[in-house]
Amino acid sequence: MKLSPKQRAFADNFIKSGNKYQSAINAGYSKSYARSHAEKLSENVGIKAYIAKRLEELKSAAVADQQEVLEFLTRLVRRQEMEQVVVTLKKPVSIPMHDKEGKTYSKFAYEDVDDVVDVKTKNSDALKAADILSKLQGMGDNANNTLTKNQSRKAKAEADIMESKASAYRTPEGQDGGLNKLLAAIDESIPKGGDVNDNPN
Repeated sequence: MKLSPKQRAFADNFIKSGNKYQSAINAGYSKSYARSHAEKLSENVGIKAYIAKRLEELKSAAVADQQEVLEFLTRLVRRQEMEQVVVTLKKPVSIPMHDKEGKTYSKFAYEDVDDVVDVKTKNSDALKAADILSKLQGMGDNANNTLTKNQSRKAKAEADIMESKASAYRTPEGQDGGLNKLLAAIDESIPKGGDVNDNPN
């Protein structure tokens, strides 16, 4: 349904103020018409549809979408965003002075002057942004899961190796026989006729 210019103006004013009577007056309706018809204007199907559409447009324009958030976080990670910081600078000033004879001379002093400067994103903020970005993209959880899986596989492999070595020294005679075999293997690896640390050359 096509709205008249006054109806559109009423709807736009109502979106801003939420006041039906004042919106009707601002749209160009007379006070007497606004008093008696403001409620009917707000209930008009075409006006209600227009208001709903405009609110949706305003909402989507005002709220950052996912792409915008990801791009902003990426700029933070790359330290491309600037932020303003207040710094205090020492500014030299000349103060006119008079000596005993009435002669004028200048004395230099420094006064504190606040200035606003643009600085790049801090490293700590860039790291936080990188962490958030990796979580949003699923990299953080995947990276942690991969690390945990690899650590578990390594621990299992080391346990399997130790179990294999231990089973190689088990014999039907029981633990004593296996221990004797292990001691014999160690004894064979020690050089004869000298200290273990002796160099045979």
